[in-house]
Amino acid sequence: MRARPSPDFPVSFSAQFDPAAARLMLAGDCGMDDAPVLAAALDAVRSAVPETLRVEIGGTLDLGPSWLLRALVLDLRGAGRQVELDGRVPEHLRFLDEIAARDVGSLPAPGQATFADRFAEFGGSLRRRVAGWYEALVFGGRLLESAGTAWRSLKRLRVPSVVRHMHETGVQAIPVVAVIALLISVISAYIGAQQLRPFGAEIYTVDLVTIGVLRELGVLLTAIMVAGRTGSAYAAELGVMKLNDEVDALEAMGMNPYEVLVLPRVVALVLVMPLLTVVADFMGLAGGALLTSYLIDLPWSQFVMRLDSSIGDTTFWAGMVKAPVFGLLIALTGTLRGLQVRESSRELGRLTTVAVVQSIFLVIFADALFAIYFLEIDF
Repeated sequence: MRARPSPDFPVSFSAQFDPAAARLMLAGDCGMDDAPVLAAALDAVRSAVPETLRVEIGGTLDLGPSWLLRALVLDLRGAGRQVELDGRVPEHLRFLDEIAARDVGSLPAPGQATFADRFAEFGGSLRRRVAGWYEALVFGGRLLESAGTAWRSLKRLRVPSVVRHMHETGVQAIPVVAVIALLISVISAYIGAQQLRPFGAEIYTVDLVTIGVLRELGVLLTAIMVAGRTGSAYAAELGVMKLNDEVDALEAMGMNPYEVLVLPRVVALVLVMPLLTVVADFMGLAGGALLTSYLIDLPWSQFVMRLDSSIGDTTFWAGMVKAPVFGLLIALTGTLRGLQVRESSRELGRLTTVAVVQSIFLVIFADALFAIYFLEIDF
């Protein structure tokens, strides 16, 4: 039996079985295309079932043919026959024997982690966390250096870039912030009026809406919306720049990427957050006025009078003080995660999601700290 020469194995392959001499002769190089020829000869050997088989190998065997020959040898030896291999024993045959000789019984079952695996996983997680903290420290240090340089020389601050980012993160975000603040204040006023009605104290719905919107809801809702909208945009923009080697190109040209890319975004968001908070406060009060006029028939003039009496000296400023801090946290988280993109678009998506989640967490955590601090100083 002969096979046609193939490009990978130019030497023609033949497999002949001599039943009288119990000898299998393999001549030439056997590739995957020659496997049917070898399989036919091995079937003839199985049919004859010789007591002793002598296999003469005169060429090389690919992995697939080596697997077929090894299966025949194991079958014959399992039946008590003797098999002798002469000539050029294929390397693939030895490789398959080494794999079969390994003690697979000592390996852990799938899904069963050993103590060493868990310890290695813990060590890897700790190493990645420490590396993340180190990157955050380096990021903060370089950003502070860039901010100090811009503070000493305002010409280093890229004002056109700051204005562009203020337009993208501030002006374009006004509609969604205004709508969300209006709806949330309507919901808050409705719940408050329903709870106060049995006590005949519906008029205090104005106080509830006013204090809630100005101190907490306005700035907190604005920060959450900006974190989802702008924080993700910062991370995605800088992440794409990292993947396209644009950040490395800036450094190669002698430009500081923190001064060009990070600082304008941070300054823009810190300046925009108080303005968006004012918009959210105004729309929140408007929503409360609409619902109170509908539920308790409170005229707008009386709403304004009650509003003026319920607002304290610090009610408005308690929310405004938080706004730039929230903007700073969102900008730092988004830009940091964007610059951490290294390898692929999959990592870009993951770090963008991480930027949004961490921004919202930091905003809520900072708001809780502000609440505790304001309580202590009676602000």
